[in-house]
Amino acid sequence: MKKVAFMFPGQGSQTVGMGKELYDAHPMIQELYSEANQILDKDIQELMFEGPEKELTQTENTQPALLLSSVAVQKLLEERGVTPAMTVGHSLGEYSALVASGAFTWQDALTLVQIRGRLMEAAFPKGQGTMAAVLGLDATTIESTLSEIKDQVVDIANLNCPGQVVISGSVKGVEQATILLKDKGAKRVLPLNVSGPFHSKLMKAANDEFATYLDDVEISDAKPPVYANVSASATSDSGELKELLLKQLYSPVRFEESINHMIESGVDAFVEIGTGKVLSGLVKKINRRMPTFAIQDQASLDKFMEWYEEEV
Repeated sequence: MKKVAFMFPGQGSQTVGMGKELYDAHPMIQELYSEANQILDKDIQELMFEGPEKELTQTENTQPALLLSSVAVQKLLEERGVTPAMTVGHSLGEYSALVASGAFTWQDALTLVQIRGRLMEAAFPKGQGTMAAVLGLDATTIESTLSEIKDQVVDIANLNCPGQVVISGSVKGVEQATILLKDKGAKRVLPLNVSGPFHSKLMKAANDEFATYLDDVEISDAKPPVYANVSASATSDSGELKELLLKQLYSPVRFEESINHMIESGVDAFVEIGTGKVLSGLVKKINRRMPTFAIQDQASLDKFMEWYEEEV
């Protein structure tokens, strides 16, 4: 049997209409969404399929929507006998990865990410925090440049792939960093359309409150292991998983390292599950020879299954 790694996208991959084709075709997904509406006490299904986009992109809506979209596809793969050898998620996607690895029930994860999104929105005054993608500069140079900024908070938030690092902090801090990083040779520094300074020290306030909610949720050992954002290493122990989740909100997402470690451990393909192709694109920039799939509709599901069931 082929050895595949499941990848789960994070915030930014959402789009109005996400998941609708698979929902229309599969009664199992319809039941899943109906239960999700009850858990969240809102019609998340209608918001995902019809919008409005402005409401869907609010963090407390985006996070459960993306998790639900990913869980639906993962359940379809499970029905077809496809299970991962390892999982990884990008930021929010780590919760979907933990569901796929059996550490959380999808119902508990859905409640958690709704709370997580709400706390992230409230952690820092709206409009005063932001993020930006730095292209064409290595992480060491970026880190040393950010250390020159003394009166504002700016941190490395995502280490995505060679030449793509995301920074996060106060608006003034990111503006200062943009000027300095361009002087150091960055090809571009692109502002991101986000509502806060995620994965920076400014998120610690959200993390402290989130810990009380995480305490109420049962976490099991992960089987298969999850490659955690904070450590970029394979983790199975439930206690360690909880500790890493509590650091995740204010720590950088070490995605490039995680993918390299997964490749080293031996995997035949990476499968992005849910919405979009962002992570598949990053994997190709990390290792262009690595087979990737992105499953978000019936055609992409069928294409993957055809490959998966081929005789080797």
